[in-house]
Amino acid sequence: MKDFDVLIVGAGPAGSFAAERLARAGNQVALFDGRPDGEAKACGGGVTAKALKAWPHLLDAVGRTIHELDMYAPSGRGLHLQLEEPFAVYSRRAFDSFLRDRALAAGAQIFQEKISSRRIARTKSGWTVKAANGSERAGTLLVGADGANSGIARMLAGPLPPAEMEVAFGYRTPLPVNAAAPTVVAFLPGWIGYAWAFPRLDHISFGIATSQDAFEHEPLDKLLWDFMIGYYRLREDSKAKLWTSRAKDRERDQSIRELLEKTAERYAARIPGLLPQTWDTRHACGGNVSAGEPEWVLLGDAAGFADPVTGEGIYYALRSAELFAECYLAGQPLAYEQNWRQDFGSELQRASEMRRRFYGNFWGAPFTERMIKFARGHRGIKRVLGDLVAGHQGYVDLKRKLARKALRPL
Repeated sequence: MKDFDVLIVGAGPAGSFAAERLARAGNQVALFDGRPDGEAKACGGGVTAKALKAWPHLLDAVGRTIHELDMYAPSGRGLHLQLEEPFAVYSRRAFDSFLRDRALAAGAQIFQEKISSRRIARTKSGWTVKAANGSERAGTLLVGADGANSGIARMLAGPLPPAEMEVAFGYRTPLPVNAAAPTVVAFLPGWIGYAWAFPRLDHISFGIATSQDAFEHEPLDKLLWDFMIGYYRLREDSKAKLWTSRAKDRERDQSIRELLEKTAERYAARIPGLLPQTWDTRHACGGNVSAGEPEWVLLGDAAGFADPVTGEGIYYALRSAELFAECYLAGQPLAYEQNWRQDFGSELQRASEMRRRFYGNFWGAPFTERMIKFARGHRGIKRVLGDLVAGHQGYVDLKRKLARKALRPL
């Protein structure tokens, strides 16, 4: 049995980032990657400007840097944003491999094994993890970085109800032939959530993110197909509509659909979407060594760290890993609980409180509709939306700031 200082289950951004930091400081780290080799996580792969500014080395991963964004209101009204601070779009296969390779180079040992909570046991000195082949690894501290469906989180922090989960699903499709492939975010007509089109180097990631309680597969899947076909339709005719087709579009739409049905690859995933009151009671670490209880920590999606409005979680995955590593290296791993709450916990809790307001009404129309309408004619509001995309503008004062900007002269 091999002994380690830290056992990290899950080699996504949070697990690999923490493994790199700890191993680089000389700790013995075991990182368990349970995803089949080459299998990508279901994710749009957007990394905000806020994350790129915090960790510039992320730009070394193979991806696309996005300087422009087309945003659509539920009515189909469009807005083009020239971003002052670009964000990046990655294939999660490439992005996760980049971070995992950095952890390996730093000295972490990587095991290509899927670890269920049933194979994890407490010991007098910490934890043991047993692989399917019977081999065991022991460690003093256990880290759960195994995603929104984390078995470790269920075992140690308790299960989350369906109401505190969101759903993302979509398709990977070919890039348009001989046409630009813009990055698009479109708020859904009649539904909570939004659709995206994120072009990558060799394909486009289309998807919809919505709440679990609002999820209905058949109508939402139809809506996503309408969005995808509208996206390609606009590449051929800039005067076409995004969400609806005209009589003269029918033949072209049918040919687009037939092509996509042959080439599209479907994916789906769950995303944590904690309710406001849950942030007060749910813990991301625990244990008491003096009482014979080994210490444990949760990172990223496993801890519930995702933006409740957009579902974006990569920044919080990386930041939670960084905060935990700082606490561990200072000899106080359980100080992580206080640190994540002070750093971004209140931000996520406030976003939970604002979620329904963001998708609610504002001055007699959907807020997302008003937001884009105002931005089309007002530079100040357009700048606020750019800050929102970059990750610098929060939701708490968003409506107030937009209203204040709207009432000011240009």
